[in-house]
Amino acid sequence: MEEHVLDVRGLSCPMPIVKTKKTMDQLQAGNQLVVLATDPGAVADFEAWTKRTGHKLLQAEKVGNEFHFRIEKVGLKAQEG
Repeated sequence: MEEHVLDVRGLSCPMPIVKTKKTMDQLQAGNQLVVLATDPGAVADFEAWTKRTGHKLLQAEKVGNEFHFRIEKVGLKAQEG
């Protein structure tokens, strides 16, 4: 398992999800992506996106003024959406 970090701090919807999708498409199943965001709407966006795509949202936490998400890539089928 590899861990990757994506910094989308300062970006607002829909860019954190757009950049996350592009990064996740490049990862192998089982790898994890840590996303650093500042958009308060990102919490709901990432919950909905992972539910729709089938990826696992392992962690969503607020750290100061930032939101940190840990997402695990699940299989090829999950690349859609």
